[in-house]
Amino acid sequence: MTQGLPRRPAALERDIEMTKKPAADFTKLFQDMMGNFPVDMSAFEDAFKNQAQMGEKFSKVALDAAEKSAEISTKWTKDMLAKVGEVTAAKDDATAYTKAMTDFASAQAETAAQNMAAFAEIAKTVQTETVELMMAAGKDFGAEASAAVKKATDEVTKAAKKATEAAK
Repeated sequence: MTQGLPRRPAALERDIEMTKKPAADFTKLFQDMMGNFPVDMSAFEDAFKNQAQMGEKFSKVALDAAEKSAEISTKWTKDMLAKVGEVTAAKDDATAYTKAMTDFASAQAETAAQNMAAFAEIAKTVQTETVELMMAAGKDFGAEASAAVKKATDEVTKAAKKATEAAK
């Protein structure tokens, strides 16, 4: 009996031997295969550029809205904290505390209504700008699709004429 590690199964030995053989170069294989199918890459590049521009425009709309919302929230918080300071200030009379709380609640209700209206205005602006961007994108896409179809039709027509002439 030998000492040390147990003997490996034959299937494992076969797998190890297979890994030592050079693998097929699939990159070269796919490059050769795709080379046989001519593709106009400019259409893909244009689509990528258009998508990037569209993403930039949508991001700008979202970031502008976020900035405006943050400004409203910050102002609202600062105003509320200033008014809390008035409520928590020491008073001479118990009724003064009641009045301070009533004034605070009243002011907060009014401020909340104003801020909600401001947030709604931001949302409306975002919606309008988004719809405008989508409409513009639809028009651009339609124009690009028409141009691509026209180009493909022209190429097919040329190829058909060439084949017809060659057949004569």
